Amino acid sequence: MNKTYDVVVLGGGMGGYIAAIRASQLGKSVALVERDKLGGTCLHRGCIPSKALLRSAELFAQMKASEQYGIAATGVSLQFDRVQQRKTGIVDKLHKGVQYLMKKHRIEVISGNGRIIAPSIFAPRSGSVAVELADGESETLVPEQLIIATGSRPRQLQGIPFEDERIMTSDEALAMEQLPESILIIGGGVIGVEWASMLGDFGVKVTVAEYADRLVPTEDEDVSKELEKVLVKRGIRVLTGVKVLPETAAADGAGITLQAERRGETIALQAERVLVSIGRAANVEGIGLENTDVVVENGAIKVNGYMQTAEAHIYAVGDVIGGLQLAHVAGHEGIVAAEHIAGQKPQAAAAHRIPRCIYTRPEIASVGWTERQAKERGMEVAVGRFPFSALGKAQVYGEAAGFVKVVADRITNDIVGVHMIGPHATDLISEAALAQLLNATPWEAGQVIRPHPSLSEAFGDALLAIDGHSVNL
Repeated sequence: MNKTYDVVVLGGGMGGYIAAIRASQLGKSVALVERDKLGGTCLHRGCIPSKALLRSAELFAQMKASEQYGIAATGVSLQFDRVQQRKTGIVDKLHKGVQYLMKKHRIEVISGNGRIIAPSIFAPRSGSVAVELADGESETLVPEQLIIATGSRPRQLQGIPFEDERIMTSDEALAMEQLPESILIIGGGVIGVEWASMLGDFGVKVTVAEYADRLVPTEDEDVSKELEKVLVKRGIRVLTGVKVLPETAAADGAGITLQAERRGETIALQAERVLVSIGRAANVEGIGLENTDVVVENGAIKVNGYMQTAEAHIYAVGDVIGGLQLAHVAGHEGIVAAEHIAGQKPQAAAAHRIPRCIYTRPEIASVGWTERQAKERGMEVAVGRFPFSALGKAQVYGEAAGFVKVVADRITNDIVGVHMIGPHATDLISEAALAQLLNATPWEAGQVIRPHPSLSEAFGDALLAIDGHSVNL
């Protein structure tokens, strides 16, 4: 049986369900196809569960250090089963919230495996979706417009024996019932350093092996240096410039051993468990793209600024199009696609104006160009920097590591980048993103009267520091 809709969304992650909601708000009839659970990777295998674990780890670390706040806490112990229960409870609650939103906006949710089919007499153009239902039956959805939002999955390292349960991606790590004594994390990008920070706070002996010459290599170099310094001080072993040799993986009763090359030497890496964290791959396979003219480039679907593929009535959003694989980016892209379908002219987001966040301890957040990127673009760079250690609120919190760094263009007087590492950086970055969006100059944004004591003062002083006007340095 064929069902017709104005819009069909293939995939119910953040990009997909937000696109569905916005399309419904704009008067479109909408169906959403999801083979697993609404909410996708972010809600079930990424953002939310990992941040729940990170919060428990942070609190555990704080409680163990409570005496520095004048509080003698005895008998503090970790109950990891209850940590996992709390994580699951948060995910379940938010999952119910997404389900409610689908009902509220009259979106038909179809549970099953969807695949784009070739044009036929019943559906003369590409974009129709055949859905294999759980009961073995199938139905065909015929939309005027299709939005592909199939997300991504952890990228696997070829040659690593993933059949050994002690070798994991982040998906399996989130489901651990017990913490290992030690872990080797292959990859020092965003996900790798978040897991390093979390497991280190839980008391696991952590080694991070990163192929690049620094951690989080997409961030500003000063941020990378500060993060490594903080992690090493907390007892985490950080190895950069390391090429892991997956074919050397060997397992025994003690754990997993791997060989690696570093600075012309071969070193041995050993841990009870291994976490492979080398990025994510777009889910472009098995969804019927061969039955369309949609172009896949470098493993991701190619789109224009309105999220349209090579076939104007087929859109794609979220991790499946590559770029910044972030939940808030996927959500914005979903809104852009839905509004364009409805005949509006939405504002496509410039990638360098999208905030990027890393939930380590301390947190990292950034927006815009790094200092190096600004110089490579021919800008006459000016830098303002302010350390959290000079801030009263940071000292009160007991979290004084890190800084705020503002990069400006002397010629245009524009703020071109803001980089933070420190307490609550992921909350503070929105002010910087707004300043960039409004094309504020450092002087203009620096004139905001920020409350004292507050962490936001660090951004204000970093702005004023560009011209040597910070009164707190």
